[in-house]
Amino acid sequence: MADPATQSPYISSSAGGGPSEPSTTPVPAGGRDCKGTSSQSCADSFVSSSQPVSLFTTSQVHDLIFWRDVKKTGFVFGTSLIMLLSLAAFSVISVVSYLILALLSVTISFRVYKSVIQAVQKSEEGHPFKAYLDLDITLSSEAFHNYVNDAMVHVNRALKLIIRLFLVEDLVDSLKLAVVMWLMTYVGAVFNGITLLILGELLIFGIPVVYEKYKTQIDHYVGIARDQTKSIIAKIQAKLPGMVKKKPE
Repeated sequence: MADPATQSPYISSSAGGGPSEPSTTPVPAGGRDCKGTSSQSCADSFVSSSQPVSLFTTSQVHDLIFWRDVKKTGFVFGTSLIMLLSLAAFSVISVVSYLILALLSVTISFRVYKSVIQAVQKSEEGHPFKAYLDLDITLSSEAFHNYVNDAMVHVNRALKLIIRLFLVEDLVDSLKLAVVMWLMTYVGAVFNGITLLILGELLIFGIPVVYEKYKTQIDHYVGIARDQTKSIIAKIQAKLPGMVKKKPE
């Protein structure tokens, strides 16, 4: 019998064990109960589920930007930063071409190396990437439609927001957009898009750690700033003629 640790993650966890007692613990909607099971069984159950699989969950993103796993966050942060710096220095075509060439150099070299080793040792291990070539990475039509439906929810919400802002349903919100766009003209005169992405990545991987360390002080000053902003907006709304006041939340 094969070792359970070496089984493909695409095999359901129910395939490797005997009959189990029905669980009376309520299972969250859209997911499976993994309480009391190993991480491998949980992963197998998640992959074998008919629900669409998300590449990143909220907890994974949270752990990533808060540097819970230094090695994993460092790899993601370093790789993405090098990518953005490369795009700032070279064209997109050059960067993509060099990345593909680097990846092919590694895989081809490893393939030739394993072939030479097998020829010398006269072994029959087969293709070194056979386990990855046999993986089922096809996207079912049901999963595709689920992804499209989820995307359409966000698209419709964005379209509704754009219409509301540009047709001035709320004058203050439209004025806020105008002020932000006016400020962005100055930002665009100093920085280009890639530079903004680099700064954004530095902030994403830097601010959460700083906030976690100085949470009390930051919350105090943010609360003061929020109260001042609400007071200024309330005064502006009171002075604007025909202004429709928002209902308090």
